[in-house]
Amino acid sequence: MATRTGMPIWYELITTDVDAAKTFYGDIVGWTTTTFPSPAGGTPYNIFNYGDVGVGGLMTVPAEMQSGPAWFAYFHVEDVDAKVAETKAAGGQTYMPATDLPGVGRIAMVSDPQGIAFYLMAPDPSMGDRESTSFSASLPGRCSWNELVTSDQKAALPFYSSLLGWTSTEAMPMGEMGDYTFIDCGDSRLGAMMDRASPDQPLKWTFYFAIPDVDAAVDKVKAGGGNVIMGPMDVPGGQRIIIAVDPQGASVGFVSGERQ
Repeated sequence: MATRTGMPIWYELITTDVDAAKTFYGDIVGWTTTTFPSPAGGTPYNIFNYGDVGVGGLMTVPAEMQSGPAWFAYFHVEDVDAKVAETKAAGGQTYMPATDLPGVGRIAMVSDPQGIAFYLMAPDPSMGDRESTSFSASLPGRCSWNELVTSDQKAALPFYSSLLGWTSTEAMPMGEMGDYTFIDCGDSRLGAMMDRASPDQPLKWTFYFAIPDVDAAVDKVKAGGGNVIMGPMDVPGGQRIIIAVDPQGASVGFVSGERQ
């Protein structure tokens, strides 16, 4: 099956302490890691594995990167260069120009017009179908929900719809907070977007990784040096979530239960 344009096909944690992150996420999600030396003698790249499937990446914050530890998503496109140009024309920025990674694909890091960063990626054909490896509504150890907190979802939705082909046919009213607008890629529900509740709320993507029990994870987060900043709480659809900050300061979500 060919990977669809707009699908999230990889997740990556950029952090200040790779070894600590391996321990923290391994304890909570059950990930193991495989380390690949840089061919140019630079920063090694680590793969988070769930069982024998690579589901995400892990690396040290590059010296030239201005932001702190954070999770990022890679979204599939056919032509990275064309989409970088489209992003710029729409008011976004380019943080890393289109770059070839031999045997992996062509990638670029950009931001939407509201300043929220993400990757574009055209995988090398040898990578095969990436659609079912990193994102899944039902498989454990994968990201099962992508949530965008933005300053202007009425502008963000048309941007992502044009760039990545996303659609939205449903929204959940949340009173004074406005709508929680669901986003789909084809027949896959990727997550949702919402306007921030206050001017000091960070603009960001939050990715929710599936684990067996978020209530049990609360103690693991704290024991590992992180903090739970929301939850545990039930969410519509039969699931239960927490949002945490890992010991290095990256925000991350965890979810348990089967989405209905």
